[in-house]
Amino acid sequence: MSEEVLINVGLGETRIAVVEDGVPTDLVLERTSEEDLTAKTGRAGHSLLGNIFLGRVQRVLPGMQAAFVDIGLERAGFLGAREAKCLCELMNLDEESLPPIAQCVHEGQAILVQAVKDPIADKGARLSANVTLAGRQLVMVPNQSGVALSRRIENEDDRARLTTMVEGIIEKLGTHGVTGAPAGYIVRTAALEATESELIEDARRLAVQWEKVREVQKLTKPPAVVYHDLDPVAKTMRDYAGLETSRVVIDDLNAFNEAKAYCAATMPAMLERIHLHNGPGALFDMYDIDGEIERALETRVELPSGGWIIIENTEALTAVDVNSGRFTASTGLEETSVKTNLEAAEMLVKQLRLRGTGGLIVIDFIHMNEPENNQKIVDALNHGFERDRVPTQISGMSEFGLIEMTRKRVREPLEKLLTEVSNPGTPLRIKTRGTVANELMRAVEKEACAGRPLVVRASPDVEHWFRARNAFLLERIRERLPVRVVLEADPSLTRERFTIGYLK
Repeated sequence: MSEEVLINVGLGETRIAVVEDGVPTDLVLERTSEEDLTAKTGRAGHSLLGNIFLGRVQRVLPGMQAAFVDIGLERAGFLGAREAKCLCELMNLDEESLPPIAQCVHEGQAILVQAVKDPIADKGARLSANVTLAGRQLVMVPNQSGVALSRRIENEDDRARLTTMVEGIIEKLGTHGVTGAPAGYIVRTAALEATESELIEDARRLAVQWEKVREVQKLTKPPAVVYHDLDPVAKTMRDYAGLETSRVVIDDLNAFNEAKAYCAATMPAMLERIHLHNGPGALFDMYDIDGEIERALETRVELPSGGWIIIENTEALTAVDVNSGRFTASTGLEETSVKTNLEAAEMLVKQLRLRGTGGLIVIDFIHMNEPENNQKIVDALNHGFERDRVPTQISGMSEFGLIEMTRKRVREPLEKLLTEVSNPGTPLRIKTRGTVANELMRAVEKEACAGRPLVVRASPDVEHWFRARNAFLLERIRERLPVRVVLEADPSLTRERFTIGYLK
């Protein structure tokens, strides 16, 4: 399978698309507007994942086996007993036992925690006291011991080889006092192609980072951030560029140089696979990714045979309905159902990954009579999600033709990142002001190639978004583009519409 990673760096956001065999499968948005960075909620696209905070426990709720921790954001973070277990002073707990949350933390206590899930809807960030530092090949787990391996490393010989190698590295680093304290490691898939010296160097870099975190912690009063994870470009190289990545294409010179610098230090084998996109056309035009994003915001998705699926998100779960439409197989109803369901399963894998859908997902497939056909659908889903970076669990098909599955929720789905409810109490969603503003900026960059001054007219609320909340972006537009750009409010335009013309 051929895999490409495309990095589009805009004035207000960085977009990363993973393309497998010419089909976009994963999309990550990292917005850099002033509004997003000031609010620090993660809801508008600025991810908090991997950031480490010195927080203060606000409330301990024994009935929920959880605590709420102030980490300096709009909403307190949620720390469950499982994620706080490493702080517990109780002894002789087996691996599955959960101590009372009150034995782990107390109100007013300052603790080091890490964001493991972004804020979603009206919920704060999910936190863990078992902080980790991610490198290219290894993930360091400070003050823990032992070696764990990525679930995607399946070959038993590879697992044994890597376990032995990393156990030896832990012994060497401990002997030389590099970490200064015990540390365990999680071995990432990228370690499959790494030499022992590269793993040692990765472990040394992580040890240095951890010492810096500890130093910042000593000088900081809670709540505060004590460690920011990598910026979007370097994080993409670390987390998405791997063994099967044929190339990484970036459309911004500064980001291109940043990616090269990161790879030179941590993954030199990737250097020759990083390319700068200079046209023709926009980077995301290569695979119609903007079109794929628009289609991913629709509830109805067409299938090749003429059927379709409906994907509807609710607070509790995501419901999927499969319909055969006009398609009828010549061999009968059972064959029609099998073919449509297999197409739906393949499309669902793509759509759920692209949309960033997480949580409980219930799929209503077309009823089939033969048990072996039901198993075909379950197998198709399991096979499709094998390459998914997000942990997924899939149940068997029920007698009613339903399959339940869960996909780990790590951040807002695409729908909530890009749209919002137009009026409370109605299901209709419209694009947010930030989403429209970023589309506007991309369109302005394209038009500026003509070399003539531009006048941009947008709805009053989008124009207000620029001037009152993100005025610095207007300055970035003027600095980055070779032409004069004038922004005007036009009350006749709805939020999602804007026009670009030439100044006279």
